[in-house]
Amino acid sequence: MLVGMDGTAKRTLHGHAALRRGRASISGQAYLVTCVTRDRRPLFSDPAAAHAVARAITDKRLWYRSRLLAWVLMPDHWHGLIELGPMETLSVCVQRLKANTARAYPASRGSPRRVWEASFHDRAMRRDDDLRIAARYVVANPLRAGLVEEIGKYPYWDAMWL
Repeated sequence: MLVGMDGTAKRTLHGHAALRRGRASISGQAYLVTCVTRDRRPLFSDPAAAHAVARAITDKRLWYRSRLLAWVLMPDHWHGLIELGPMETLSVCVQRLKANTARAYPASRGSPRRVWEASFHDRAMRRDDDLRIAARYVVANPLRAGLVEEIGKYPYWDAMWL
């Protein structure tokens, strides 16, 4: 506990709570979001698991308010460029994505207790940011990681501009 200048006790935020402080969800705002698997396990190295989770990522029921502009599923994380819809918070949108993809993770793979870490990283895109450049950054992850030599050979991504 800290004591404020007015003499009242102030709660100190730690961990995930500290990350959420100041997070605002703005309708129409685009966000670059990163979610990592629990303990950075490469759960999506297995093509069957990656395919099932990729289908869940693109499930239209997830995106009834917000829009998924671009995304890539890596062996141990996911990047997405999301345009937040009306009456939606980024936290709820990401929570819905994580829940849907965790349910889709194949039971035959010995479904882990938790697929995703509880937190996520986000960056609000500025008005002058070019969303297509951000989308190219997102989908180029497999190239930078050395998983493929051509993005067209990596099956777990999409962008609305392509």
